[in-house]
Amino acid sequence: MKNFASHFGSAAALTITLLAASAAQAQIATPQASPKSTVTQRVGLTDVTITYSRPGVKGRTIFGGDKTVVANGKRWRTGANATTSIKFSDDVMIEGVKVPAGEYGLYTVPRPNEWTVVLNKSLKQGADVDGFKDDQDVARFTIKPYKLATKVETFTITFTDLTPATANVAMDWENTGAKFKIMSDVDSKVMAQIDEKVVKNASPAAGDLAAAAVYYYDNNKDLKQALAWIQKANATDPKFWNVNTEAKIRLKMKDYKGAMAAAEQSKKLALAATPPNGDYAKMGDELMAEAKKGGK
Repeated sequence: MKNFASHFGSAAALTITLLAASAAQAQIATPQASPKSTVTQRVGLTDVTITYSRPGVKGRTIFGGDKTVVANGKRWRTGANATTSIKFSDDVMIEGVKVPAGEYGLYTVPRPNEWTVVLNKSLKQGADVDGFKDDQDVARFTIKPYKLATKVETFTITFTDLTPATANVAMDWENTGAKFKIMSDVDSKVMAQIDEKVVKNASPAAGDLAAAAVYYYDNNKDLKQALAWIQKANATDPKFWNVNTEAKIRLKMKDYKGAMAAAEQSKKLALAATPPNGDYAKMGDELMAEAKKGGK
């Protein structure tokens, strides 16, 4: 019994010692001087994700000279700590350059009147911005920097100027900003869906018919086809928002009488809804006024 107790005590002591050693080796977590950030934006139908670290000005001069934080004409990791990365779920065009889907290191070469932006396959360079090979570049293009109206203390990357198919990536720090445009191929993807779900479908859903009609209307495609689709969507169960779309299509086709009738129907349906939809009722009034004006 004594030997067992002695053995048990030794084993427990060894366990405690190992745990203490393990705890001593564990790193203490503290905030980074340049905290990590991830920003994601859907551009058209493509997801774009940028992961970077955000250094601060901290009283320093950032751009414009050979001894500034970001040296003039020298490659920069576009942030701090690990390599800044940009990831695309689909192929995109950036400033006219085709970039395949994938994840790349985002590097820049800032100069007073021009920045060179480089996307490279290397994601592990960190501070060694000259260590990768140029033959691993996926894209290289130039952009114009500009002076910011307000000083930005912490380096910031944002998505701006969004449209249904494009967005700008803006990089702002201290008194300088620069941005580049990403363009996503939306039309071919949407048209492929319309072809599958509407054109080649013997019994397309009302929602798909309406979505196809709206896309044709918004993008100045075949309005006669758009009208045929929205009429089919409205044939059995007209919704006020879909009838509103029919009114807009007819108005664009200069069918003022048809637009007037559809707008009036849309308004009645909107007011009869539970709860009533005043916004669509107002849009109906506006469409009727436009149709009346156009029919004169």
